[in-house]
Amino acid sequence: MKVSAPWGNKEKEDWLKKQTVKRSYLKEVVTEVEKLQAHFEVIHYGNLSINPKLYPLYFVKSKKFYSSKKTIIITGGVHGYETSGVHGALAFMTTAAFKYSDKFNFICAPCISPWAYETVNRWNPQTIDPNRSFFINSPAEECSLFLNAMSVFIPEIFAHFDLHETTNTDNTVFRPTKALRDGTIEDPWSEIPDGFYLVGDTENPCPDFQKAIISSVKKVTHIALEDKNGKLIGENLQQQGVINYPLKKLSLCTSFSNASYTTTTEVYPDSPKVTVEICINAQVAAIIGGLDYLSSQIPGG
Repeated sequence: MKVSAPWGNKEKEDWLKKQTVKRSYLKEVVTEVEKLQAHFEVIHYGNLSINPKLYPLYFVKSKKFYSSKKTIIITGGVHGYETSGVHGALAFMTTAAFKYSDKFNFICAPCISPWAYETVNRWNPQTIDPNRSFFINSPAEECSLFLNAMSVFIPEIFAHFDLHETTNTDNTVFRPTKALRDGTIEDPWSEIPDGFYLVGDTENPCPDFQKAIISSVKKVTHIALEDKNGKLIGENLQQQGVINYPLKKLSLCTSFSNASYTTTTEVYPDSPKVTVEICINAQVAAIIGGLDYLSSQIPGG
């Protein structure tokens, strides 16, 4: 197979020109964030430079932080096209966070990449994958603004839930386009996992924590099965529905702090067995399962 040269600025600009707005971040996300002001503090932490008026950035936090409570962070929309991550984070904060307010402080950034949310993209406008860019002086504006906003909280973060999806377009759109951008060959995954799964940390896998999340999600939707090679997206299965990645090496979102517990959820919205509502509920169930486990590990929990 002939490999073309990696994209330069012209090719990246041509790609950007082809992207179109398909939905409204302000109407679908910001209006829901604003509704949370009655019970949480809503913090405006910046704007994307591509269109500051259209892309204000927000996180939501407990109105009062107590040193006696563990701090939980929930992130969604790191990849803007992964819809249930955004709305799952909002749904949890709206319907379930109050049940855990006696034990935990909460921080929730429901949509880290609003331009990508509107244009249904994995990348940001500069063809950068935010979920490989959570490091100091990141070239991804979405990541640098978020990391700056979180800097004061980093020492306190106990657990991090990062809400994602794996879709059919990962094979049909993203990986082929990534190969063109990088001037490489990107073999498609042998199978897109049909069902929910988790990505833990190779260096800090937290298997009991992951197991509790899977058990909770099972009540809502099906768990992905390994492929014929015993893998999910090319990675060895660690337990039912769980693979591990080297988070810090890859600069994934859950690597930005030294949280004791981390997990990345992966919902499969293209399955004929699910609906939009089921996908959102699966994200909420994942957080609930993880928090129930963490509550059991806290003295007096």
